[in-house]
Parts: sequence; structure tokens; C-alpha cells
Amino acid sequence: MDVSSLAMPDIASLSMYMAKNETLQDVGTALLSNALDVQKSMGAATINMMEQSVNPAVGGNIDLRV
Repeated sequence: MDVSSLAMPDIASLSMYMAKNETLQDVGTALLSNALDVQKSMGAATINMMEQSVNPAVGGNIDLRV
């Protein structure tokens, strides 16, 4: 093994390593963004459910006269 290769990585390997890390970082950011969107929609659904549970009878019946 050559000592100089341990001290200084070659440019091609460094470039591939940096590109791989950038791709992994982009994927991680996209996954976190997706998870945030899911949490926001679940939170909105939970708030909607809680608002409806305060008075669940409202809108449940229709009075008709013939």
C-alpha cells in the first residue's frame, strides 16, 4: 500500500463520495418534508374530529314535514 494514497484521496473518489452524500441528504430532506405534510394533515383531521365531537348531534338529523 502506498503511503501517499492514505494521506490524500484521489479527486474521483472524493467527488463520488460528495455526490453520494448530497443525494442521501436530498432524499432525507424529501422524506422529512413528506413526514411533515402527513403530520399536518393528521393534525387537521384530529382538530376537525375534536370540533365535531363537541356537539355530535348537530347536522345528524333532518326534520321533514309532509
